[in-house]
Amino acid sequence: MKKSIHIGIGDSATTAKGFIDAWKRAERDEKVEAEHRLNFESLESLLKVLTSGRWALLKRLRESGPLSIRALASELKRDYKNVHTDVKKMESIGLISRTRDEKVQVPWDIVEARLRLAA
Repeated sequence: MKKSIHIGIGDSATTAKGFIDAWKRAERDEKVEAEHRLNFESLESLLKVLTSGRWALLKRLRESGPLSIRALASELKRDYKNVHTDVKKMESIGLISRTRDEKVQVPWDIVEARLRLAA
């Protein structure tokens, strides 16, 4: 089964509603599959965190498999310090994880971002 995460924009009320809906389905013994979501409060905050450089980093890491930060920086032809900063940020929001030998990896098969123009 492919592991996926959904990225979007939503306030705390929207996030809470989704949780409550899933809880109610579970109480009714309906099949509830685990959903992994990453919500931002605004498009501006999403774009501040998920820059084009960080998307390129995710893509390269997904294609290459687990790498050390130094090897990743080399593959991206970027400065080690900047890649390290990006990796730390992406780890903090759950888009990158570490292997047992401390290499970084993308634990997701699918990263889906959905943005609505209107409510």
